[in-house]
Amino acid sequence: MSVLRIGNASGFYGDRLSAWREMLDGGELDVLTGDYLAELTMLILGRDRMRDPSLGYAKTFLRQLEGTLGTALERGVRLVTNAGGLNPAGLAAAIGALADRLGLTVRIGYVEGDALARPDALTANAYLGAFGIAACLDAGADVVVTGRVSDASLAVGPAISRFGWTRDDLDALAGATVAGHLIECGAQVTGGNYSFFTELPDGGHRPGFPIAELHPDGSAVLTKHPGTGGAVTVETVTAQLLYEVGGPAYLGPDVVTRLDTVELAQEGPDRVRVTGVRGTPPPDTLKVGVNNLGGFRNSMTFVLCGLDIPAKAALVREQLEEAVGKEGLEFTLARTDHPDATDTEAASALLHVHLRDGDKARAGRAFSAAAVELALASYPGCTLTTLPGDATPYGVFTADAVPQDAVAHVAVLPDGARVPIAPPARTGAPPAYGSVPAPEFDTGPTRRAPLGEVVGARSGDKGGDANLGVWARTDATWAWLRGWLTVARLAELLPETGPLTVERYELPNLRAVNFVIRGLLGQGVAASTRFDPQAKALGELLRSRIVDLPADLTPGVPS
Repeated sequence: MSVLRIGNASGFYGDRLSAWREMLDGGELDVLTGDYLAELTMLILGRDRMRDPSLGYAKTFLRQLEGTLGTALERGVRLVTNAGGLNPAGLAAAIGALADRLGLTVRIGYVEGDALARPDALTANAYLGAFGIAACLDAGADVVVTGRVSDASLAVGPAISRFGWTRDDLDALAGATVAGHLIECGAQVTGGNYSFFTELPDGGHRPGFPIAELHPDGSAVLTKHPGTGGAVTVETVTAQLLYEVGGPAYLGPDVVTRLDTVELAQEGPDRVRVTGVRGTPPPDTLKVGVNNLGGFRNSMTFVLCGLDIPAKAALVREQLEEAVGKEGLEFTLARTDHPDATDTEAASALLHVHLRDGDKARAGRAFSAAAVELALASYPGCTLTTLPGDATPYGVFTADAVPQDAVAHVAVLPDGARVPIAPPARTGAPPAYGSVPAPEFDTGPTRRAPLGEVVGARSGDKGGDANLGVWARTDATWAWLRGWLTVARLAELLPETGPLTVERYELPNLRAVNFVIRGLLGQGVAASTRFDPQAKALGELLRSRIVDLPADLTPGVPS
């Protein structure tokens, strides 16, 4: 009873299909979770439901469960997943039908109440907390299905059930929230998408999925099954801790987690202890994710080879604006060309042309055909990498908030009983953390080198905003980094951030600074025409920039 082993087998809708089997067969577990939901996923599920009201859940999970449900029941591993999406009751029923077909007896609970009535929205879902999950587990559920809960709740709920925490156990809830955040993205905490992947024992070829060993006080050890790939180190954990977070006050439905209190320590091979986490009362509102159809979009890409690249791009722009009109057109010139190249690809730049419009016909063949018609009537060497095609609908994500007591959070137990989950009686304003200016630092003698020689980075999306977390590998690098990497310097290195509002936060326990870049992704990933629409590569772009590093800072693993 002193340790609860929670594994994760999915970080998104489309993650490794075999992960559920790998985690169940790889070693001892008490609970196995699966996270399938993201802002874009809710839009996809909303469109599924428009075609067939019986859908709206992650169908992949059923396929994965077909070969693993019997094993989980036999070994006493309880399954918790948000694969219910927009239709948790529908997925629960489908699991029951699957169990009947397999000749299995399974107790299924599910959580609902996140879906809000918004006639003007395709989907509108509040991010529920973990106490509904705990109620289902307390009632003996073998499988718990949810809709939109906070990602970390998949791990927090089982901990509440195991350890008997109440809403007043804020530090324990905060510790479990950190553990849940660390494992929610699957292999991303065990070496996936890791800046220093070449240092991993297997070179990052096939990282295993993570396990959080939770203790009654909310502390945890992050690990993985023996013999699986990747690694669990302070740095792989740091990278995931910085992923898609804002300021040090990490707001959740059950607790506000103070990320500036997190302490990490390497306990042994592939074992990182997470301690010291402090929590404060949750806010009196819940976040609501709202998806709407924004219109229709289409894209065509021109190859511009050789000389006069800007003039060639200008000609295409003028011709297309004359053909279809300027409204909704967007041109991005990617200078991938190299001077004096010996092959066509190396000598070419790419002109990406996007059109967004409420008129499907204009954004469709009218636009793509107009682009193709330029093939023999535009710049020398004109060619395209795209074929003419119809427009596709795109979505727009916005975040809203509703009072906690305005949402009917309900746990539906395995016997069908419906148990209302009361909102927290104690709420409060989160701790105030202003954007932190960088302190002055005297660099001294320098050398020119990529920033990534001495720091790691992890970046991601939150609606139309992006976050960019940067961590130093040594104390000496941290002393320099926190004084050098200012908002102004970030704008020099990443010019697209210059016109935007950028917040800067320090996390000294992690030797890290986190930037929140407001509006970088426009109306969200589904609407973005950016080359990197989810800002996943923003951190690696920063690390690739050549800067003046202090001469005495050398590449290498942490000291």
